[in-house]
This record gives sequence, C-alpha cells and structure tokens, in this order.
Amino acid sequence: MSQMRGHLDHYERFRADAYREENSQEIRVEALFLASYHLIEACAAKFGIHITKHQKVREELEVNEGIFGSRTEEVWSAFQELENRVRPRFVYGTKRTQADFQKAVRLFEAMEKLSKEVLQ
Repeated sequence: MSQMRGHLDHYERFRADAYREENSQEIRVEALFLASYHLIEACAAKFGIHITKHQKVREELEVNEGIFGSRTEEVWSAFQELENRVRPRFVYGTKRTQADFQKAVRLFEAMEKLSKEVLQ
C-alpha cells in the first residue's frame, strides 16, 4: 500500500501543477503526463504490480488486464496519445495550439476518471 500512496502523492502534486494557470503550458502538459503516469502506477500498485517506467505502461497494462478490465486499451491508448503525440509538441516542438493543450487536458481527465474508478 505504501507504493500506492507514494504514487498518489506524486499524482496530486503534478496534477496541482498542471492546473496552475501561472505555469507555462509546456510545464502544465508535462505535469499532466507525469500525473497520469503516477495515477496509472497507483492503480497497478493496488494489484501489487509496479510498472517501473512510462515506456512500459502499454505492455504492463496488457499483461495485467485486470487492473482496468475492459477499459485497458482506452487507458493505455490515451496515455500513449498524450506521451507520444501531444506532449512532444510542448516539450520539444514549437508548433502547438490551444486545441493541443485542451486535448492534453481531455486525455488526462479521461485517464483520471477511469483510474479513480479503479482506486475506489
């Protein structure tokens, strides 16, 4: 349980940073990514599983489908979309729009909703 609490603590801090409007969108999107990773890790920890790094989210969720059940693909797909398509526009690129930022928030909030269902 302590691993789960640690991941939830990280999630809560990163989530707060993501919604802090005085932060740049670059930092906010990175915080959304980190918050989603730690929230997924908290869900895994509930089942005694440790993903270890963000590159293994899809693999671990597919192997351990019991974490999210029928919503597994929805979670890892949203995570990968945020990680590999939206986040790079903010962290590495310069061609981003307000719609890209809103998409990052929507992806995060979808993962957050499903994760909170698992954690109840």
